[in-house]
Amino acid sequence: MKAFTLGRVIPLVEVGAADSAERNLLASDFAVIELPLRDTHYRPLRDLRISVTDRCNFRCVYCMPKEVFGKDYAFLPRSELLSFEEIERIARVFVGLGVEKIRLTGGEPLLRKDLEYLVERLARLRTLWGADVDLTLTTNGSLLSRKAQSLWDAGMKRITVSLDSIEETVFQRMNGVGFPAALVLEGIDAALRVGFAPVKVNMVVKRGVNDTQIPSMARHFRGTGVEVRFIEFMDVGASNGWNMESVVPSSEVLRIISAAFPLVPASRTKPSDTSVRFHYADARGVIGVISSVTQPFCGGCTRLRLSADGQLFTCLFASHGLDIRNPMRSGGSDDALRRLVADLWRRRADRYSEQRGQMNTVRSPSKVEMSFIGG
Repeated sequence: MKAFTLGRVIPLVEVGAADSAERNLLASDFAVIELPLRDTHYRPLRDLRISVTDRCNFRCVYCMPKEVFGKDYAFLPRSELLSFEEIERIARVFVGLGVEKIRLTGGEPLLRKDLEYLVERLARLRTLWGADVDLTLTTNGSLLSRKAQSLWDAGMKRITVSLDSIEETVFQRMNGVGFPAALVLEGIDAALRVGFAPVKVNMVVKRGVNDTQIPSMARHFRGTGVEVRFIEFMDVGASNGWNMESVVPSSEVLRIISAAFPLVPASRTKPSDTSVRFHYADARGVIGVISSVTQPFCGGCTRLRLSADGQLFTCLFASHGLDIRNPMRSGGSDDALRRLVADLWRRRADRYSEQRGQMNTVRSPSKVEMSFIGG
């Protein structure tokens, strides 16, 4: 067992549980880890994003373009995916190191069979301070109308839906498989009915593709309680054909929306929030902008990402991950995993978005794809 005091974790071994030699052996497997964990830029570890699958039923142009992720694309075999029990174990390790928020992603997470079972297990986790872990999920919404109730019953209370247009022609072209926007909207309505709060909608804005849809997205969700977040098209991975000319700066998005619906700035809830939020002046809702390209927020990043096959990535724009699956499957103790994670975080120096203009590796073919570690 462990006791927690301000600033560090103290390992405890019960007296009488073993003789002196055995106690020394047991104690040697524990690490005294200073909390909160800080990286080289003094950023704490607070958030874990877990990809439960690398598969998706969409082929969105900015994430999994069908020219790359075609019929013959080799996805991970099931044996390489982390089991739900393994994911829960890793999540417990992270919560024990100070993580307070867990987001399930993909690929498309609702494609993972019996995901509700994992949600139920993760919903039982408590932070070091005894609070519920903030558990949420990002989905493309294609299966949400049939899954909303079971996810809610399992303990999921917040959800984010990716939706890049409500206009059918634009949306079906962007998702690459002709999936109707109307069915995603049905999923959003289902989530609202069962009680999800908040429900957020993410719109990736790409110039010349869906930038004309900004006003209609704002108009559609005003007054519904849904918060739309407009995201700058980012250079994640190496397959989405990113270039700066395709980026619509958040400042431009705000000008477009405020011309129709005046906006009032809102304060950030936490320094690590990726979204800068604005209220409608008539109090009919909230929008957000995520400006990773034009206004980087690396300084507040508190996130680690776990891929579906058990690799830890310290940045959305990373090239390489650290394997945690094999140490776990080869018999590594929870404390060995804690040491591995703590060492990784303490060495973390990532600030890619702040350095983007100075780097020669922006289009590096080795960068991990967003579909592999979630957005």
